[in-house]
Amino acid sequence: MPTTTSFRPGGALGQAEKAFELLTCEPEPLSFDARPVPGLSDKTMPPDQLRKLVLFERYDSETTDALWRQLALHAREWGQAWVVGAIGVALPALTHLAAKISRGHTRHAADVDSEVLAGFLAALRTADLDTPRLWLRPCWAAWRAGVAVIKAHDTEELPLDLSSGSRTPKMPYGHPDLLLGRAAAAGLISGEAAELISATRFGDTLIEQLAAEQGVTASALRMRRRRAERAVAAAVVRGNSPGRCARCASPWPPDRPANRLIACTTRPPKASPGAAFLRLRALALRGRLVRFSEPVSRSGSARS
Repeated sequence: MPTTTSFRPGGALGQAEKAFELLTCEPEPLSFDARPVPGLSDKTMPPDQLRKLVLFERYDSETTDALWRQLALHAREWGQAWVVGAIGVALPALTHLAAKISRGHTRHAADVDSEVLAGFLAALRTADLDTPRLWLRPCWAAWRAGVAVIKAHDTEELPLDLSSGSRTPKMPYGHPDLLLGRAAAAGLISGEAAELISATRFGDTLIEQLAAEQGVTASALRMRRRRAERAVAAAVVRGNSPGRCARCASPWPPDRPANRLIACTTRPPKASPGAAFLRLRALALRGRLVRFSEPVSRSGSARS
C-alpha cells in the first residue's frame, strides 16, 4: 500500500480521516480482531494500529485477502462505524490515487477526492469477497471513478490554436479490441490469446482469476499474453495492420492464406519493434494505475 498520508483540508478524504481519528481515540476506540486473519498478530487492535501494519509490513496475498474480507464483512454487517474504519485503513492508498489523478488538474481535486472515496465505498459494499486479490478490486473502482472526473472535463477549455480541420489519428488508432480481432483473423495470434489480452488489459478480469479457472499458473498466462502482444506490436511497427502485407501494406489476395507474407520488391521499413510494443502496452493500460518511465517518441514509429 502506498504511504501517502497527507490529506487535502476540507476534502472528502480529509473529512474521512477526521472521522477515523475520532473512532480510534480513547476512551473507547474501535477494535479489530486480528486473530482470524492468518499472518497477523493473535490479538485485537485499533484500526489505526492495523493501518500502520498494512503500511509498513509486507504480507502475502492470502493475508491481505483475509484482512480485507473481514473488514468488508464488518462494514456490511456491523454498521457505519466499521464503514469509516475500513475506509480509514485504506485512506493512504486512496489519497495516493487521488493525488496521482488530480495532478495537473488542481481545480478538480475536490471532485476527484469525492469520487475516489465513493468508488471505493461502492466496491467495498458490492465486491465478491471470494475472488482472489480482493484488495485490488475496490482500488481499481476508486481509480476509475476518479479518472472519470478528469475525462468529463477534458474538453471544457479548448486551446485557441486548435485546428478545426481533419487530422490523421495517432498510431495505433481504432479500438484495441478491433485490432485484436483482426490479428486473430489473420493468424498472427490465436483467438484465446486475443481474449486473454482483451479481458485482462481492457476489462476488469484479473489474470490470477483466469489462471485459477484454467488450472494453470498466473506466470504462464502472463508469458502467453506477452508473446501475443509482441506479435501484434511487431505487425504494427512493420506497418502491416493485420490482414495486409508486412512490406507494402497492400491487402492479401483472397486466394492466399491471411498469415503468409507476400514477396514484393518494396523494402521493409526500418523501425524498432520495441517502440510499437510500448505504444500498444500504453494503449492497453490507459486509465490504469501504471506509469512508464519515458513516453514513446514519434521517432520510434514506423514510416512508410
